[in-house]
This record gives sequence, C-alpha cells and structure tokens, in this order.
Amino acid sequence: MDTHDTVPGSGGHSADILVAVGANLPRHTGEGPLQTCHWAVAEIGRIDTIRVEAVSHWYESAPVPPSGQPPYVNGMVRLGGDITPQALLSALQAIEARAGRVRTIANAARPLDLDIIAMGDLVRAAPDPIVPHPRACLRAFVLRPLRDVAPHWRDPVSGEGIEALLARVADQAITRLPG
Repeated sequence: MDTHDTVPGSGGHSADILVAVGANLPRHTGEGPLQTCHWAVAEIGRIDTIRVEAVSHWYESAPVPPSGQPPYVNGMVRLGGDITPQALLSALQAIEARAGRVRTIANAARPLDLDIIAMGDLVRAAPDPIVPHPRACLRAFVLRPLRDVAPHWRDPVSGEGIEALLARVADQAITRLPG
C-alpha cells in the first residue's frame, strides 16, 4: 500500500472524507429514497476505522443528465478516520448492494448511490476510485450538500472554493427538503 493512499484522521480539515449519498428508487424493503439515505448514513457509520462527523441537509434534484427518471434525494456525509480509497469504495459498494442496487447502465435510476467525492487533499487518477470525484464540481446536487458539511472546502485539483463552484451550476434545479 502506498502511504499516500491513506488519509489520516487527525481531525484536521485536510483529512475530511466526503461521501455523496443519493437515491431515486425505493429500496427492496419498500423504504423510499429519503429513508434509504438515512439508513445508508447509519451503515456508513458502521465501517471500521471511520466515523460520521457531519451529515448535510437533504435535497431533491432532477437526474443529471436529464432522463425522465424520478427525482433524486441527495446529501453529503463528512467522515473522519483512517481508510484507504479502495477499502472505502469496497465498503460503500457493499452498502449499495445491501440496499438492492444492481449495476446496469451508467446513470440508471437506483435505490442507493454512494460516491467518494474527496479524501482530504488526495488526488489520484487510478486505480479506482478516482479522487476527487471527476464530475463533483459540475453538479449542484453534490456541491450544495457539500457546502453544508464543509463550507470551506476547496477542490484539490483546481484550488477553487465551494462558492465559485456553486456559481457555475446555479442553473441546476435543486431544492432543500424540509426537516
């Protein structure tokens, strides 16, 4: 293991692990997308060596790209702790599978989608997962909840702050859910 692939959880902002949570289909148990997202946060909290430090508000947004699918419920979880990108990806995919996700075509409707958005200042193009997420800065449904849990976050690739990135996606419809 390359030591650069482990994000130390010293509690500093540079070690924040950001995971996007989304859903637009009922889970196999019949729970709707919002309930599934809450369930997923609890499951993420059970991953060894990491802890949930903050959870964003929940938002509703249209699918990107537009597809005629039901709207998504989206949020963001900020984690702390020590985990490799591969171990985190594996754990998140296991949670998706327990929610009933079956990988078919890209951008298909799904009962749960968990994406690693960033792991501190880590930048890596390969192997999977790519960090930071290559399309995160292009999506309001990622950036709005990210601002809730990490308002001073800067894209490790461009160095741009969250407000500048949000200004570029202001035309994407997203609504904060009550509660």
